[in-house]
Amino acid sequence: MSEEKKASPEAVAEPETPAESGDKTADVEALKQQLAAAERKAEENWEKLLRAQAELDNLRKRMERELDNARKYAIEKFAKELLAVVDSLELGLQAAVETDDVEKIREGIELTLKQLLTVFDRFNIRAIDPTGEKFNPDFHQAMATEAVKGVEPDTVVKVFQKGYTLNDRLIRPALVVVAKPPAEEQPRIDEQA
Repeated sequence: MSEEKKASPEAVAEPETPAESGDKTADVEALKQQLAAAERKAEENWEKLLRAQAELDNLRKRMERELDNARKYAIEKFAKELLAVVDSLELGLQAAVETDDVEKIREGIELTLKQLLTVFDRFNIRAIDPTGEKFNPDFHQAMATEAVKGVEPDTVVKVFQKGYTLNDRLIRPALVVVAKPPAEEQPRIDEQA
């Protein structure tokens, strides 16, 4: 007789009692209910995730659209203010054709310039006119140096073109001529050294 067919007394299963069988069935039913509840919860969470993703996509698209519009129309108010200056220039040009009075033309140009500078002021565009000030490389660009008696070196003595700032940020440096020490004050190079 083979050893496989020999069974130890511990390995022989005892038949289940009806009470034990009923307990196992109840456990399986409880597990099935828990599984169904877990699946419903997972489905609800999945639906919430999909809705949240859709809302996030819509928010991202709306923000991109608003940002795009802000970029496109950022200068709208500034452009509207400039229209009055354009109107003034057109009227001045028409008047210049109709009259030979240079004084009236000059007055018209001055008024138009004043109008333009008023618009600049409303939008915090400030002119840089540094004549007589110390040279500042953050706002000035030196085009030349010139020896000027009675003027401190590094002083701006002439402005070729005004600079401008927008909200204190430089948008164009002033092109300037800067004073240098007169020749007799400049240190001489010792050629024999």
